[in-house]
Amino acid sequence: MSRTLDHFNVLHEIPELGFEEFKTSAYIASALEAAGFTVTRQINGTTGIIAELDSGQPGPVLALRADMDALGHIIDGQHVARHTCGHDGHSSVVLTAAEETRREGLVKKGKLRILFQPAEELGTGAIAMVEGGALDNVDMLLGFHLRPIEECPMGQAVAAMNYSASATIEAVFTGKAAHAARPHLGVNALDAAVQAVQAVNSIHLSPSLTFSAKATRFIADAGVTNSIPSEARVCWDLRSAENAPMEELKQKVTAALQGSAAALGASVDIKILKEMPAAIIDEEATAVISHAICQQLGEDALLPSKTTPGSEDFFHYLRLCPQVKGGFWGLGANLVPGLHHPEMHFDRDALAIGVRIFKSCVQQVLGE
Repeated sequence: MSRTLDHFNVLHEIPELGFEEFKTSAYIASALEAAGFTVTRQINGTTGIIAELDSGQPGPVLALRADMDALGHIIDGQHVARHTCGHDGHSSVVLTAAEETRREGLVKKGKLRILFQPAEELGTGAIAMVEGGALDNVDMLLGFHLRPIEECPMGQAVAAMNYSASATIEAVFTGKAAHAARPHLGVNALDAAVQAVQAVNSIHLSPSLTFSAKATRFIADAGVTNSIPSEARVCWDLRSAENAPMEELKQKVTAALQGSAAALGASVDIKILKEMPAAIIDEEATAVISHAICQQLGEDALLPSKTTPGSEDFFHYLRLCPQVKGGFWGLGANLVPGLHHPEMHFDRDALAIGVRIFKSCVQQVLGE
């Protein structure tokens, strides 16, 4: 009997933030050990896991990857962790696929490696795993993500998801405090931040490119309403369908922030908090996934490749290890109302489909 829903029900009830997935990691590692995998915990000093099944015969090394972390939300005034991106589903699918692959003896040659990584939402989990040796000697790496219903409904799947590059920029504007009755004696950091928001909104790249840059957080508070704030903190989210335009976008945003601060006599400290590269998709890996989808769901269920403005730290693996053939697919699950929404939910029957597709991929690469 498949344990997919059992795993999901456990993981769904213990959501943990990036690099804090202690209960999640312990549960998954124990299950993998019980299934007969060689398991290494605390990869690179994190909650990451590497599990391996060696056939004892020459052949390629295929890795399957799942992310483990939940998102932080403010709900009813409380900061809570909640699985609103489906990582509990991803982990339960890959864990179950690993168990069933071992039990059914599907690995006839080479090695199957299973990666459970922390902190996908922070954009640094994959980097930590690579630095911990997760892709050493790996020939092919496969990952997946549950898709919103408008992209891919239940019973269908996308063999290649072309994610966009993203960056999160934080700017701290520093002015000079003053009484609101005497603004000429101070420098209003809030004014500098507002001007910066408008300046970024005026940035233009080539109309042929797909990109966006918008403020997503704005904090400025002097503690009283009749004082000029000396500090304002603003975050921007940047997106680009390709990596090269992202570099141009970052340069223009940085110039806009610096110019806005200088124009009002303020200073600004700019940091890039998170970056994710655009998708790197290998044709051979995509062909393996496509065949698996057709085999399990039928040819009509295979949707054309899709481009999404979302981003995924999965592609750090392929950026850092370009010799690895990477494939990333999307699974239809009737997911609504959307990823990262506090009330996100999906049809859990889709998880069993994900298990079947991954097992088919393993059979193609590591079977006889």
